[in-house]
Amino acid sequence: MTKTILTAALTGVLTTRQQSPAIPYTPEEIAEEARRSVEAGAAIVHIHARQDDGRPAYDVDTYARIDAAVRVRCPDVIINYSTGAVGVSREERVAHIAALRPDMAALNMGSMNYAIYSSKQKAFYHDHVFANPFGDIRYFLEAMNAAGTRPEMECFDTGHIHNAAPLIDMGVLRPPLQFSLVMGVLGGIPGTTKNLVQQVDALPAGAHWQVIGIGARQWPLAAAAISLGGNVRVGLEDNLYIAPGQLAGSNGELVAKAAELVRLVGGEVASVSDAREMLQLPLR
Repeated sequence: MTKTILTAALTGVLTTRQQSPAIPYTPEEIAEEARRSVEAGAAIVHIHARQDDGRPAYDVDTYARIDAAVRVRCPDVIINYSTGAVGVSREERVAHIAALRPDMAALNMGSMNYAIYSSKQKAFYHDHVFANPFGDIRYFLEAMNAAGTRPEMECFDTGHIHNAAPLIDMGVLRPPLQFSLVMGVLGGIPGTTKNLVQQVDALPAGAHWQVIGIGARQWPLAAAAISLGGNVRVGLEDNLYIAPGQLAGSNGELVAKAAELVRLVGGEVASVSDAREMLQLPLR
């Protein structure tokens, strides 16, 4: 059985301490969550920058402080920075990639309605259009190529997977290909096992992939992905609960649960060095 690579999405951009007191804001807090996650079995940490009061940050200086703090604690970990944002210029969205040259960076592969809906309140929250036209995707991809950074293609629906084809044909998207199948966001594909199988079948041959299950669907989708030979992302960006009604105390707790799922089905969790070899990401 292929070893399973675990990614920890440490903080995201929308979740707040009003929702979970475990959400990290400052560079030191984010770095401590990275340490806990790596100790629990994560080989990759996916990071959005935050201001000290929790608001989103996009500036290079904040990312540089996060980068330094994480590398002190986890010198070998694979770092994956976000480039996603709404209402921020594409130059600002990718400036930290050019400056810091991380191992990986998220590349959003298509546009979509992005919202959270409360059936109790009969209201939408965070209702916006997440715009990622091909011109922007290519711009980000070329910046990643120049930095030697692996694009982690985040696909919220089947069409986003197929958006890779013209970029491959143009020669700006080159193997090894790495896909993240994001499932359960309102506006994207629902988070079901049946849909996951269909998504995996749509991937180019030989591609690496992981599932990102949002909310309560994180755990059933993680189990399905492990059984299908894929990789798994967990973390407070995607899901705040270790069990129904029980908030996770840290990202490390969520990673530890994912690692236990891997072992329960007879698998093995990939170490950082394993993941670097599997993904062809040598330590720089």
